[in-house]
Amino acid sequence: MNQQAIENAIRTALEPEELQIRDRSEAHEGHAGATSEGGHFELRVVSSRFAGLAPLARHRLVYAAVEGIGESIHAFALQTLTPEEAEQRRQQRPARRTIPLSS
Repeated sequence: MNQQAIENAIRTALEPEELQIRDRSEAHEGHAGATSEGGHFELRVVSSRFAGLAPLARHRLVYAAVEGIGESIHAFALQTLTPEEAEQRRQQRPARRTIPLSS
C-alpha cells in the first residue's frame, strides 16, 4: 500500500478540503503488521461529508474509502473533522512565541 493510493481513494470518496497523510511505518519496524511497503499511517481528513456524524461513523467512511486497496494497512491514526471544526481548532491554537536571536 502506498501513500498515493490512500490519497487517491480518500479524495475520490470524501472530497476533502484538507488531507494530510503521514507514513509512520518506520516507527513500527518489528511490530506485527509492519512491512517494507508500510502499514502504519496518520491521517487528518477535513471534509463536509463528516457533518452530523459521530467519530466512529467518520472513521468508518475513511475505512470504506480504502477498502479493497488496504490489504497492507495495519493501522490508521485518524483525525476526522468538518471544515467548521478544523477552523475552530485553528482559532484556538495559542500564538507561537518567538525569541529574537540577537547578540
